[in-house]
Parts: sequence; C-alpha cells; structure tokens
Amino acid sequence: MKLTVKDCLELNAFAGAEVLTHADGLAGNVSSVSVFDGADESDLNLYSSGKSEMLLTGFLGAKNDVAKQCRLVESMARKGCPALAVFFAGGNEEVDSRVVAAADKAELTLIRMAPEARYDQAIADIMDDLLYGENFNNSLISNTVFHLLNFEKHSSFNDAVREAAINNDFQLIILSEDFNPVLAVETRHRVTIADAIRIGRERSISEGAGKVYTQIDVNGVLTYWGPVNIGSDKYFMLIVDNEDVYTAGEITKLAEIIELAMGMWKYTPERDAKSDFIKALIRGNKSLAYNLQDEARIAGQDIISVFFSKGIPKDEESHAFSEFEMATDLDIMHINEDDETYGMILKTEHTPAAADLQADCNKLFSNLKTDRKVRIFHVTGVNGIEGAGDAYKLINESWTFAQNVFPYKRVFTKYELTLVNNCINIQIQGGFVHKNYSELLEPFRQIGGAKGRQLLETLETFVLDAGMSTGKTAQIMDVHTNTVQYRLKKINEILGVEVTGSRTMPGLTMALALKRLERAVS
Repeated sequence: MKLTVKDCLELNAFAGAEVLTHADGLAGNVSSVSVFDGADESDLNLYSSGKSEMLLTGFLGAKNDVAKQCRLVESMARKGCPALAVFFAGGNEEVDSRVVAAADKAELTLIRMAPEARYDQAIADIMDDLLYGENFNNSLISNTVFHLLNFEKHSSFNDAVREAAINNDFQLIILSEDFNPVLAVETRHRVTIADAIRIGRERSISEGAGKVYTQIDVNGVLTYWGPVNIGSDKYFMLIVDNEDVYTAGEITKLAEIIELAMGMWKYTPERDAKSDFIKALIRGNKSLAYNLQDEARIAGQDIISVFFSKGIPKDEESHAFSEFEMATDLDIMHINEDDETYGMILKTEHTPAAADLQADCNKLFSNLKTDRKVRIFHVTGVNGIEGAGDAYKLINESWTFAQNVFPYKRVFTKYELTLVNNCINIQIQGGFVHKNYSELLEPFRQIGGAKGRQLLETLETFVLDAGMSTGKTAQIMDVHTNTVQYRLKKINEILGVEVTGSRTMPGLTMALALKRLERAVS
C-alpha cells in the first residue's frame, strides 16, 4: 500500500517528531524510504526520481556546512521528495534556522525527529506498513489472485489478467528479449507502450533487471520492469501503476503471482512477429516476411533503412536509438545478439512529410560510431519488403570483406557495399573482366621493387582511405603533404592519366579495391 507523510508521523518511530515546514505536504505519498547522508547534490543521483521517496538524514556528509545543507534541501525539493526527516546522533541539537528557511521556501516538508529516534526504527516501521498494510493483504494481491485463478469464468490467461488489471488499476505488458510486445493489457492511456519501451530500453533494463522490479518514471507515470521466464524463454514484464498507489514490494509480489498464474494457465506468448519479420529478411525469406507483415504491423513502404552493427555497447546503442526516435518520429526495430545488432528504421504516422529521412538516418549512424571498434553497415533508401530483403543480402555478403577494402571506415553505406560486392563477384568469376581491372595496375608491377609498392600504396590510400585528400593521405601514411603530391605526380606520369579525372576514377577505384580484397583473402 502507499502511505502518506501524515501516516508516517503516526508510526512509533516518529514519536516526538515535529513538522518544521510545509505542513500542506503531509498528504504527499510515500512509497519508499532511504537514508541520505551524502556530501554533495550530485549524490542525489543515486536515488530515484524522489516523487514518493521519503529521505532520512543527519546531514553527516555536510555536518558543519550549513550552506551545503541548504543546497541539499533545495535539490531534494526539486527532485520532488515528499519529506525530509532530520535525525541527531549527538543528542538535543536543532535544525539550523537557515536550513528551515530554505526548506520552507522550497516547499519541502521538513521533520525534526526526536533525539532518541534512529534510522533503523524509522525504516522498519515505514517498510512494515508499506509491505503488510491492510490494502496489501486484502486488495491488490487477493483480488488479483481471485481473477487470475477463476478458471470457470475465464477461457484464457489473457482474459483473466485483463480482468485483474481492470479491477486493480494496473497495466501489464509482456515483451520479448528484443523489447517487442507479445501481450499488452492497457487500462489507461496516460503512458503509451512505445514511450515506456523506449525509456526502459534506454535504461538498459535487460542488463540490470533483478528479482525486485526496477521503477521507472515515464512521463509522470510509475512503471515497473523485471524479468520473467515463460518456458525456457526469457521475457520482460512491464507493470504500470495507474494511480501510483502500490509500492515496489507490492508490484514485485504481483509480478510473482502473475508469473505463477502463467504456469497454471499453461500460457504461451504469441510469437515475436517483429523479430521474426527481421529474421526472415536477414535469411532472404521474402515470402515469410510478406506473411508476417500484418501480424508485425509493418507496412513495407514504411521501411526506409536496414542496418547491421558490431561492437556498440548496448547502453550507448539504446540511448542513441531513444534520442533518435524522439527527435525524428521514426521507429527503430531491431534484434540483438551479443555485440551485434540487425535492425531497420521505419516511418510512423507522425513522421513529418517534409523530413529528410536519409539525412536523419545518416546522422544516427554517425552518432553511433563512438569507438574505433564499432562497424556499421547500412542501406538507406530501400523499396519495400523486396528492397529490404535485397539490402540485407548485400550487407550479409559484403560486410566482412568491406572492412578489408576500407580498413579506416566505421560506417559503410550501400555505395561501399555495392563496390565490394562487385569485387567479390569479379574475383569469383575471374576471366576477361578480372583481367581488365588487374591490367590497370600493371605499370606498378613493371616498376617493381620498393618504389612500385610505395607508389601503389600511396594511390590506394589516396583513393580508398582518404577520399582523394592529399592532407588526409599524408596523415594516414605519416609523411609530408608535399611528399604525397610528388608521388601523385609520378603516378599520373606512370599511368598516363590524371588519377582524379572523372573518367579515370571509377575503373581505378574498382581495380584498387579488387587488389586489396585479393590481398586480404589470399
């Protein structure tokens, strides 16, 4: 159950306590209690949003610094802390008048505890009432059990849990390991599933979810996340407390009962159609993707980009995805395995008609390349399910070799992937086409020795790595810019063409890429 500040003052541990400021706040809810004796306002980041978390303090981290105590009080008020109870380990001390004034101005309920009051007594009394109050025993749990186990009235677990949710004012969402909903029981619309999933994913719930459910504030509505096993598969359970009347302990108990009821009903979640849709396209099974699109609620024409990434930490990736979705009104659908992610970007009904979709996607991929180990391969600008399947095929066939041809790149577009894919096909087929490209570089072999290798290496770096920038070429090769310019002049003379010419560059680029590819796989 949820207590109020006034309820707490009636507990034995608060005997002799005095309310110093903001008596109007006594009606504020209390769902948890914590001790705060930090030395700095930043230490408050270790605590929840504070909207129903009472704090107990002796100001031990700022015992002789009244100015810091005032700042701490102001920060607690900004976080929404319903009340602050001040304890005195040294006996009959008083709360400094400046601290009282700061709390009064910030409209924080400040409580002076009796000299004999102790943290452990206050925590025990508050938690005892929170966990074992009358509402906990008689309302939420018993009522939920009644509906979940009413096998005569309900034909399925879905029907039973929906009835329990309506009668006890909570919402329930079961998500796959890739954060796709497989069961949703919505009884309010103050928080959308999309918002909850976005924030839960950003907080890396999959990394930190334990047996006690993680509390997350989603646009002012408290949601609780935790793991649940159904059969041999791992899922996540999201419970929304519509009226903010339950504690984290009650929600954890509720989740345990729901999980037990799943087993009794032999509940099997609907398959994760969105993940299956992506997997079908990755495998090149377009017919299965067509069959799944309605179930996954995906329109082929909404797919604007598909991608594959390696080496991005999950928390960074989740944060970037969430920021992107909120900024662009686009949707990212993805599946993860270890440090690899396959995904696609889709338009939504809220995507602006005038949006520069390609620029938005490119910005996302650029923001994700935060580490030198990161590699991202994407095809942006696809044409429906057929185009998405072809794009995944291009990525799957080319990404390994693309890293060899362009070792300094971290984000690969369809242009690099197409070039590498053509090189692969030329190498496999051999014959006349392969011979033509090889002969374009024959002059360097004729020079031979260190000089020929040096000039060829300079040309490779200039064309494939440096974007035809002499300055960047010099930086990569660790030589002076004048040296690069001299070598390029010699290369022009040897080949008998201007290497930067629009008619020369396509064939030369292909020949150099093919040579690098052959060198890597030989």
